[in-house]
Amino acid sequence: MAGRTSYLRLSKHIGLLIVLAATVAQAVDQQALLYVGTYTDKGSKGIYAFRFNTITGESDGIGLVAETANPSFLAVDPNRKYLYAVNEIDSFNGGHSGAVSAFSIDQVTGRLTLLQQVSSLGADPAHVSLDKTGRYLLVANYSSGNIAAFPIEKDGRLGPHSAFVQHSGSSVNKERQAGPHAHAIEASNDNQFVLTADLGLDQLLVYRFDQKTGSLAANDPAFGKVSPGAGPRHFAIAPSGKFVYLVNELSSSVTVFAYTASAGKLQEQQTISTLPAGFAGENTTAEIEVDAQGKYLYVSNRGDDSIAVFAIDPPNGKLSFVERVATGGKTPRHFTLDPTGKWLLAANQDSNSITVFRVDPGNGRLTPTSHALQVAMPVCVVFVPVN
Repeated sequence: MAGRTSYLRLSKHIGLLIVLAATVAQAVDQQALLYVGTYTDKGSKGIYAFRFNTITGESDGIGLVAETANPSFLAVDPNRKYLYAVNEIDSFNGGHSGAVSAFSIDQVTGRLTLLQQVSSLGADPAHVSLDKTGRYLLVANYSSGNIAAFPIEKDGRLGPHSAFVQHSGSSVNKERQAGPHAHAIEASNDNQFVLTADLGLDQLLVYRFDQKTGSLAANDPAFGKVSPGAGPRHFAIAPSGKFVYLVNELSSSVTVFAYTASAGKLQEQQTISTLPAGFAGENTTAEIEVDAQGKYLYVSNRGDDSIAVFAIDPPNGKLSFVERVATGGKTPRHFTLDPTGKWLLAANQDSNSITVFRVDPGNGRLTPTSHALQVAMPVCVVFVPVN
């Protein structure tokens, strides 16, 4: 009898430990680090961090985690160990160039430790990303109109550049398109090509990417073209890899391209406005993102200060309008979906706020919540799931 009692007690303790372990695991799973890149000329000092609860959409502020100039776009390596930021400046170490800063991530505290800062090889870098292996960093330099690739060493530092391409040409808007302005760069889903949106050329350029050497070579065909004066800014590649969605900053529109992965070929399918009919104010678009299931597409409007939501038709990738939702702030320069896809966070640059929206998985619609975050001049938000 005593043995049976001891067995029951042991079983009870084991059961409690299992429940406790599951609870701890769930608590870890529901946490993510949120990093915010900013412009540092109006009260901000660099990169800020929050702990984000993916269950409730609430956040706890960590504060300033890295003091650095104009970290306007951020990227995280696939292993979540390193964070990279462009420093959107035009003078670095005495040269006419911006910079790229490499940081290590402390997942316990959220703090960033600077590992290295190097020239981006062009002025005012506007975008940074990693190839799909996490072995190369890609950067687009806006004012200089060029792109570059850097190998990433095992310790997260950057080696000497493996590729550099200078764009040339212009388009019809003499104020904004007098020369090339590389605005976004990203590897294709299969990592065989690198795509670059150039606002000054009205082109989405395609380069063959050598994963062994990190080199870039012009593809044939070399680009997909949009209407003169449209001003390509950012783009999103569908999870299927069959479609590319390009947001045009100057015309406030999205161009849908069918993408042939084997050839790196872009073919225009549709161009659709991001604004309501009869809109008479000034507006430029900024960020674009497709949800993980490839069902909905989101675009930010600066001026209308809204997020436009579109449904994606799976067979042809074309868009149909769903809704347009005010961001509750001014100039939503960037936004992102959290790792679960349940939340969308919009960074309102000129009202120093980040608005949290709940995403309806059934129809893609957004519902604003009361979980607003306060950050001076937020321009980029990225998530790092906690291991």
